[in-house]
Amino acid sequence: QVQLVESGGGLVQPGGSLRLSCAASGSIFSPNVMSWYRQTPGQQRDMVAAIGSGGFLNYANFVKGRFTISRDNAKNTVYLRMNSLKPEDTAVYYCKFQQGGDSAYWGQGTQVTVSS
Repeated sequence: QVQLVESGGGLVQPGGSLRLSCAASGSIFSPNVMSWYRQTPGQQRDMVAAIGSGGFLNYANFVKGRFTISRDNAKNTVYLRMNSLKPEDTAVYYCKFQQGGDSAYWGQGTQVTVSS
C-alpha cells in the first residue's frame, strides 16, 4: 500500500503562483511515476503533468510554459509549481502514484482557486 498526502492549495489572484506538494509513503519501489491531475465539478479528471523516477516528463498542453513538475526521490515527494495562474486553473488537484503492476494510488485532493 502507498499513502499520499497533498498540501499547498489555496486561493490566489490571477497571475499569481502556488506550489503543490505530494508526499508518498509506504511500500515504494522504482521505477514509478508521480502525476498531478485536476478536476472541476461535473468534468472528467485531466492529467496536468507527470514525472517518472528516472526523469520522464509529460505536460498537458494547457499548462506548458506555466507549470513545472519536479520530484525529490529521496523524499518520495512530487511538486507542482504553478505560475501565471488563470481563473480556468481553478480545480481540485489530485496527486497520483503508480508503480509496477499496482493499481494507481490517489491523494485526497487539494483545492486551488484562482480569483480576484
